[in-house]
Amino acid sequence: MSATSIERSPSTAPLPIASPRELLPYAIFAGLLLTILIYFVGAEEGAFSLFSGSYVHEFVHDGRHLLGFPCH
Repeated sequence: MSATSIERSPSTAPLPIASPRELLPYAIFAGLLLTILIYFVGAEEGAFSLFSGSYVHEFVHDGRHLLGFPCH
Protein backbone atom coordinates (compact mmCIF):
# COMPACT_ATOMS: atom_id res chain seq x y z
CA MET A 1 0.00 0.00 0.00
CA SER A 2 1.41 3.36 -0.92
CA ALA A 3 0.79 6.53 1.01
CA THR A 4 -0.84 9.30 -0.95
CA SER A 5 0.54 12.77 -0.70
CA ILE A 6 -1.74 15.67 0.02
CA GLU A 7 -1.01 18.81 -1.91
CA ARG A 8 -1.84 22.11 -0.32
CA SER A 9 -2.75 25.13 -2.34
CA PRO A 10 -0.82 28.31 -1.62
CA SER A 11 -2.48 30.46 1.01
CA THR A 12 -3.99 33.77 0.04
CA ALA A 13 -3.02 37.05 1.58
CA PRO A 14 -5.27 38.27 4.40
CA LEU A 15 -7.75 41.00 3.56
CA PRO A 16 -6.93 44.42 4.96
CA ILE A 17 -9.22 45.86 7.63
CA ALA A 18 -11.30 48.72 6.27
CA SER A 19 -10.64 52.18 7.59
CA PRO A 20 -13.28 53.93 9.72
CA ARG A 21 -13.94 56.36 6.87
CA GLU A 22 -14.93 53.45 4.62
CA LEU A 23 -17.17 51.93 7.32
CA LEU A 24 -18.93 55.19 8.24
CA PRO A 25 -21.83 54.95 5.72
CA TYR A 26 -22.57 51.39 6.81
CA ALA A 27 -22.44 52.36 10.48
CA ILE A 28 -24.82 55.28 9.90
CA PHE A 29 -27.22 53.06 7.97
CA ALA A 30 -27.15 50.35 10.65
CA GLY A 31 -27.67 52.97 13.38
CA LEU A 32 -30.66 54.42 11.53
CA LEU A 33 -32.23 50.98 11.11
CA LEU A 34 -31.70 50.14 14.77
CA THR A 35 -33.20 53.50 15.82
CA ILE A 36 -36.29 52.83 13.70
CA LEU A 37 -36.55 49.30 15.12
CA ILE A 38 -36.32 50.57 18.71
CA TYR A 39 -39.01 53.17 17.92
CA PHE A 40 -41.44 50.58 16.60
CA VAL A 41 -40.78 48.13 19.41
CA GLY A 42 -40.69 50.65 22.24
CA ALA A 43 -42.74 53.72 21.37
CA GLU A 44 -45.26 52.79 18.71
CA GLU A 45 -48.20 53.06 21.04
CA GLY A 46 -50.16 55.93 22.47
CA ALA A 47 -49.12 59.56 22.01
CA PHE A 48 -46.20 58.83 19.67
CA SER A 49 -48.15 56.47 17.44
CA LEU A 50 -47.67 56.92 13.68
CA PHE A 51 -50.26 54.31 12.75
CA SER A 52 -53.81 54.07 14.05
CA GLY A 53 -54.96 50.86 15.65
CA SER A 54 -52.88 48.27 17.43
CA TYR A 55 -51.45 46.30 14.51
CA VAL A 56 -47.84 47.38 15.03
CA HIS A 57 -48.14 46.92 18.78
CA GLU A 58 -49.42 43.38 18.42
CA PHE A 59 -46.76 42.54 15.80
CA VAL A 60 -43.89 43.51 18.14
CA HIS A 61 -45.62 42.54 21.39
CA ASP A 62 -43.26 39.71 22.38
CA GLY A 63 -40.24 41.82 21.45
CA ARG A 64 -41.46 44.50 23.84
CA HIS A 65 -41.47 42.01 26.70
CA LEU A 66 -38.11 40.55 25.70
CA LEU A 67 -36.49 44.01 25.67
CA GLY A 68 -38.14 45.09 28.91
CA PHE A 69 -40.49 47.76 27.60
CA PRO A 70 -43.67 48.22 29.67
CA CYS A 71 -46.66 47.01 27.75
CA HIS A 72 -49.70 46.24 29.90
